[in-house]
Amino acid sequence: MAANSGYPLSLDVKGYPVLVLGGDEEAAEKTQQLLAAGAKVIVVAPSLNDTLKDLAASAKVVHRGRHFRDTDLESAILVMNMVRGDRDFARALFAKAREKKFLLWSVDQPESSTVSMPAVVACGHLRIAISTSGVAPALSGFMKEDIEKIFGDEFAAFVEWVGQLREQTKADAPDFEKRRDLLREALDGFRLLGKVQYPKVWLDERAKLNVASGVKGEA
Repeated sequence: MAANSGYPLSLDVKGYPVLVLGGDEEAAEKTQQLLAAGAKVIVVAPSLNDTLKDLAASAKVVHRGRHFRDTDLESAILVMNMVRGDRDFARALFAKAREKKFLLWSVDQPESSTVSMPAVVACGHLRIAISTSGVAPALSGFMKEDIEKIFGDEFAAFVEWVGQLREQTKADAPDFEKRRDLLREALDGFRLLGKVQYPKVWLDERAKLNVASGVKGEA
């Protein structure tokens, strides 16, 4: 399937039912992220890992201890299919998503998904989504790990301060142009500086390509 960059959006799931299919560690991770976003999470799986057991026991999620049924789709705006290795099931879910108009993400099966799941860096109010359009998901993971090292508690406090400053300028300066100038002045000097370090295998490959290109150009 050809890569599809899609149209990036941030989905508001607060107060909405979201279905998670599966009870393993990956399902638990996605469930915790959904809960943090305020979703009403329903987990459908015959068994749960310890994290999901605790969430179910504390009534933070609804657990249906069985395999998926079509009736589980009722009211769900998003379905997270964490069941690996069952392509027929993923394709069947995809057909239902098209029919019933809910959003679907199937782990490791972009061809059976209606949305993609980027790697997300979270720091306070900051969210950075990293996507390679499904071409190199492992690279997204590496980038996430490095970017997380850049943004820490100080940056979270900085974003909070900028947000408070914005609210203050909205009260003190009703004119949009004036507010924008004040905020730009406050942010003057902020820069995000970085450098990409490539692996040796790629540098060697690029050198070969450059040599081949040069030879071809001289022919």
